[in-house]
Amino acid sequence: MTAEIIDGKAFAEGLRARVGEAVAAFRAARYRKPGLAVVLVGEDPASAVYVRSKGKSTVAAGMESIEHKLPEDTTQDVLLDLVGKLNADPNVDGILVQLPLPKQIDDKAVLAAIDPAKDVDGFHVVNAGKLAVGEPALVPCTPLGCLMLLKDRLGDLSGLDAVVVGRSNIVGKPMAQLLIAESCTVTVAHSRTRNLPEVVSRADIVVAAVGRPNMVKGEWLKAGATVIDVGINRVPAEEEGKTKLVGDVDFAGAMLQAGAVTPVPGGVGPMTIAVLLRNTLVAAHAREGLAPPEGL
Repeated sequence: MTAEIIDGKAFAEGLRARVGEAVAAFRAARYRKPGLAVVLVGEDPASAVYVRSKGKSTVAAGMESIEHKLPEDTTQDVLLDLVGKLNADPNVDGILVQLPLPKQIDDKAVLAAIDPAKDVDGFHVVNAGKLAVGEPALVPCTPLGCLMLLKDRLGDLSGLDAVVVGRSNIVGKPMAQLLIAESCTVTVAHSRTRNLPEVVSRADIVVAAVGRPNMVKGEWLKAGATVIDVGINRVPAEEEGKTKLVGDVDFAGAMLQAGAVTPVPGGVGPMTIAVLLRNTLVAAHAREGLAPPEGL
């Protein structure tokens, strides 16, 4: 069999279009644009590219993009002061501090300082706790994007066996909580799981987010499983001196065994910024005392 390729890029474009329509309605009702503030500390090339992409996408959706670029030697106190000002700014609905931060700054302290109502990355412990107990919360963008792709492909997820390979606070743990909320039977596996191939082989849904290239083999998969590959790993290409991006799943092997697979690139990646825009709009609605926009 040959698996269906899940087109995350196409789904993300549709989500952005729906966000744009809802932003237009918000602006008409509240006479202002939702505002997203992104803070970049240092000159990490990958982070800089990502921040530029976020800014362009924010403007394209009809929102206000607010960028703060700070030097590599910025102190923690200076960054916390900026976060405090953004918390108090009525024109800012979402705050995102780009990770990783320079070594002199404590990531946890900075994330904890962000107002949970503006925490569009969904990393604050208040939002993590609300997700865990089933209360409405701002949810990390990548796992929420994965869930959207799963529901678009499978519809009702209740009763399905799901394995999440990876236990990070950014993807693995919130992904598991989202699947539990959809009434899946969820196993969280990782690099130290015993008999990992056997654990994966029972799953109707596999979400791989462990950060190891091609770790999940095609022959591990249950026939017809839906596979969401969150991994983005740069490895040597066949051409000398070149590199290529691969996921955490052996894509060629998965295509022979699974029912549907996200590619890398073009699968989960495009969903992250689309969901960030969605989260910013949801935060703006909440700050104005409005119900969340429908269809997002």
